[in-house]
Amino acid sequence: MRFYIVIPAHNEANFIGTTLQSLINQTLPPTKVVVVDDHSSDETAFIVTDLSKHHPWISLVTNTSSEKHLPGGKIITAFYKGYEVLDAEYDVICKYDADVIFPENYLETLARHYQKNPRLGMVSGHCYIEKNGQWTLENLTSKDHIRGGLKAYRKDCFSEIGGLKKAMGWDTLDELLALYYGWEFETDATLHVKHLKPTGANYNKSAKHLQGTALYKMRYGFVLAFLSALKLAFKKRRITLFWDYITGYLKASKQNEPFLINEDQGVFIRAYRWKNIKGKFRRLR
Repeated sequence: MRFYIVIPAHNEANFIGTTLQSLINQTLPPTKVVVVDDHSSDETAFIVTDLSKHHPWISLVTNTSSEKHLPGGKIITAFYKGYEVLDAEYDVICKYDADVIFPENYLETLARHYQKNPRLGMVSGHCYIEKNGQWTLENLTSKDHIRGGLKAYRKDCFSEIGGLKKAMGWDTLDELLALYYGWEFETDATLHVKHLKPTGANYNKSAKHLQGTALYKMRYGFVLAFLSALKLAFKKRRITLFWDYITGYLKASKQNEPFLINEDQGVFIRAYRWKNIKGKFRRLR
């Protein structure tokens, strides 16, 4: 299978070389890798350019944006800067982070999953972070959720969901829309991806409010948003984040922010979320 990979990178000089080397070492090498230098002020571009001299399937695209490190729209805008320079001759399009190390069999294993199930739209491994010299699961989301830094989409699935939304919450909405259109997604627990930098380490206060805004824009409704905000805050072991998320939701509601999906998709997503919640309560009994 032909894997095309786009890596948005903002001041990732400490990590991007290691990430690219892990892709160079793949048993099934990617066909093309585009790194988007998103307004970096460090040596990110130099490192990528130097590697591209020895590996011509690696290329660099420069994007000028703000210096703020924000999730959502900024990252996806950078992704599309890279995506636009690619042709359409891929089987799988990936949006990967610039601070991860992939095991050598990563892409080969993804390809086997895709070949086994023609309705599999997305698949990934799990992120691990280093704590006290040990690599442990980065337990910020459920194990069946594909992390934003590890997204890999079958071509037809990517097309049918309409690509990636330039907003916070895009990495949850893509899975929900895949389900809406009849696609499946899964994670492979045997694929341990080393995440070199904690998620959200440099996000500011406004970025934390964006999570609540995303819940509103995905048409969760207040009760589902309340429960989701509580779960996220608990996962991150910071109850103050709950108030940040709810504040973002209420502000978006008051300002009538435009939704990211249509009403029918919203009905599907709410029903799917409530079904999962009820299933978890039944298992607890």
